[in-house]
Amino acid sequence: MGESLTCDVVIVGAGMVGAACALYAARAGLDVTVVDRGPVASGTTGAGEGNLLVSDKQPGPELDLALHSLRLWRELAGELGDLVEYEPKGGVVVATTPESLTGLEALASAQRARGVGAVGVSAGQLRELEPYLAPGLAGAVHYPQDAQVMPALAAAHVLRASGARLLTGRTVGEVLRGPAGAVRGVRTDRGTVHAPAVVNAAGVWGGELAALAGVFLPVLPRRGFVLVTEPLPPRVRHKVYAAGYVADVAGDSAVLRTSPVVEGTAAGPLLIGACRERVGFDRSLSLPALRALAAGAIRLFPFLTGVRALRTYAGFRPYLPDHLPAIGPDPRAPGLYHACGHEGAGIGLATGTGHLIARALTGTEPALDPAPFRPDRFPPPGAGPARPARVRGEAR
Repeated sequence: MGESLTCDVVIVGAGMVGAACALYAARAGLDVTVVDRGPVASGTTGAGEGNLLVSDKQPGPELDLALHSLRLWRELAGELGDLVEYEPKGGVVVATTPESLTGLEALASAQRARGVGAVGVSAGQLRELEPYLAPGLAGAVHYPQDAQVMPALAAAHVLRASGARLLTGRTVGEVLRGPAGAVRGVRTDRGTVHAPAVVNAAGVWGGELAALAGVFLPVLPRRGFVLVTEPLPPRVRHKVYAAGYVADVAGDSAVLRTSPVVEGTAAGPLLIGACRERVGFDRSLSLPALRALAAGAIRLFPFLTGVRALRTYAGFRPYLPDHLPAIGPDPRAPGLYHACGHEGAGIGLATGTGHLIARALTGTEPALDPAPFRPDRFPPPGAGPARPARVRGEAR
């Protein structure tokens, strides 16, 4: 029959977003339980690079959330910085052609108007920031606010700091609801957790958990690979990526899309990305994707031609059609809250998401407008035309 316990809020998902929700809910005075069918950071978090970025976000609600999240990450770094390998390394977005530089500079100008630090870098100045970059690049924009954490460590230490009750190895099979439809907790294969609030932080499985509560949320997995090199002396100082990465992040194509992203780690290996494709939950190794990642990285940093890639790993980004996460209460199931659909930005946006969820749980004023992230903005299939899709930076 299993155990039965009661708390104020049960969070489903022990990744970075679930951990942040637990931290801020607990600090708001709530008794929190976190449930996951696997260990901590066993989903998208464990396959991530740990990026805390503003550089790849167009002006709009996601950028506002990213800036709020960065402020909260900096506060957490004062508590946990060394434990989570917090590194305010900054980002450098590189343009390979004059045309792409024009577009990059226009984006940077719009970002600066929303509070982003974005510094133009001429072709002649590039080697001062990144001495090993390829010659002949058109220029770049330097983003000093971009940072990085080690994602699995961050999730584990944030969860520990929350003091929340952690129940791993428990699969949620039912979201309990009362006679009037209000959420009353979850039933797992090892017992029941009773709570007047359930937070869906299930990442790529967020749509499945929503369905258990009788509501529709069209979360889809978007596969990506990361190449990990042999340990190297420090040669890449920032997160460095090509300007085309921003368009790939915002794109809707289901086919393979790649753009070079290279960054160092505290342990020495370089991480090389990024690719995106919608292939369901297929974890099969894709040689075309890996070849494209390696070729793109070498175009940015020619010295990588002689460097060995020791391993690769795959992960799935939780994708929603309008590229904005679902955050906040679901009016279709009172007591259900969503914190999922962040695609590849979940580590960076986790703190702001957790803060918004805690404010919603306690009925206090949020730090920014949560309306663009409403979970009920997607009509179920067959329910009529959807609201017009908007790109991430478009005003709402």
